[in-house]
Amino acid sequence: MALLEIRNLSVTFRTRGGLFKAVDGVDIVVEPNEVLAIVGESGSGKSVAMLAVMGLLPWTADVTADAMLFDGQDLQTLKPAERRKIIGKDMSMIFQEPMSSLNPCFTVGFQIGEALKTHLGMDKAQRKVRTLELLDQVGITDPERRLAAFPHQLSGGMSQRVMIAMALSCRPKLLIADEPSTALDVTIQAQILDLLVSLKRETGMALVLITHDMGVVAETAERVIVQYAGRQVEQSATIPLFADPHHPYTHGLLAALPERATSSRLPTIPGMVPGQFNRPAGCLFAPRCAHASAICHTTPPPKAGAAMGEALCWTPLVNGMPVGKGAAA
Repeated sequence: MALLEIRNLSVTFRTRGGLFKAVDGVDIVVEPNEVLAIVGESGSGKSVAMLAVMGLLPWTADVTADAMLFDGQDLQTLKPAERRKIIGKDMSMIFQEPMSSLNPCFTVGFQIGEALKTHLGMDKAQRKVRTLELLDQVGITDPERRLAAFPHQLSGGMSQRVMIAMALSCRPKLLIADEPSTALDVTIQAQILDLLVSLKRETGMALVLITHDMGVVAETAERVIVQYAGRQVEQSATIPLFADPHHPYTHGLLAALPERATSSRLPTIPGMVPGQFNRPAGCLFAPRCAHASAICHTTPPPKAGAAMGEALCWTPLVNGMPVGKGAAA
């Protein structure tokens, strides 16, 4: 049985300019002990989809799904008190900005201990022992001294390690890491990613890695979901996806990797992800796609079969060449 199963997830925000669908018909399945990467540019709905699962979106968001199951429990029918018993304990999340995710008014020891008290009912002595163990586990030197430190006294890398310690405090079954290395320098990025993967092996938890860095995906993930403008445009095991991407957007992301460059100038994807007021009538990627034909600009594309990575495209690629109805048009 899948640990997390989301079917046809949609998230719509109520704004002054009208309704904006940030996530549209996304399916996410995470198996126990799996590393799943969700990739795409900023504005693709990656974080919003996971925040919807965690129940952390603001009141302006309307969340719907055909199924939203975690460890056999229906998250949509759980009462708020029952859901709070799961969030932070069995399902945890590391947020994008470590420097702003920690509360500046409380010490590191207090913030980690709060989760232990709330979910596990530990007393003060037990919380201190477990907190020291966690800080040591995530590679923070002199953990006894760091217990009394405030967030402003920590570096970016150390703040991220504290966030990871908080997320791991109750030994979750699923850890969602939302671009955990984006705000860090390259050396610290590698350390944080290595830490997450090693902790995943040690604890047996599943890991969902939200990122726009395809290099990170190649090194850590077993399976990849590619999102664009709120839609899921392709999903596949990592090795086949890197060897032969089927959606033009995935192909463009991979072509932009420096190690794949065939000239001194890196390839780019022209344009930007569409926003609330400039969404195309047909395929959302059509204005930026080199393979788009007339049908792509007028009619939403169908989903290809599993052999084609379920690519949401009229002209899915095979070995870099378009096939299908759009290619023939």
